[in-house]
Amino acid sequence: MTAVAIARAGAGDIDELLPLLADYCEFYETRPGEAALRALCGELLEHPDTVGIQLVARDAAGAAVGFATLYWVLSTLRAGPIGLMNDLYVAPTARGGGIGRALIDACAEECRRQGVSALEWYTALENTRAQSVYDRTGASRETLIEYELELTS
Repeated sequence: MTAVAIARAGAGDIDELLPLLADYCEFYETRPGEAALRALCGELLEHPDTVGIQLVARDAAGAAVGFATLYWVLSTLRAGPIGLMNDLYVAPTARGGGIGRALIDACAEECRRQGVSALEWYTALENTRAQSVYDRTGASRETLIEYELELTS
């Protein structure tokens, strides 16, 4: 396993996180832009107990090599709050060293700290590399199909 430190992202981490966030968005073929990503980070920093948090993974040299974004949402199926790991990304040069799993474990610990009953996440059907990591966590694979309705003003 690669030496990695994981911590909640702070204001001083945003500039280093932005390229990773952009790469993640590029993978999912979206381009929200730097200003929107910066605003999202700010929202998480301002409301960690109600909106969610961002975790940053740093390698042994201290460089940001990955992140996870964890949102607090209500679940009718669980009759209470859960943690939704909406984003997980590890830079291609840092993959294969256990950083993704370490981020998942850190998200689970944050969920325990928050007192929520579960950690959930989604991935693209073709993202088999990520699925191989997820399958080793002990999480159960669900068979839900995601729908998305774009809303314009």
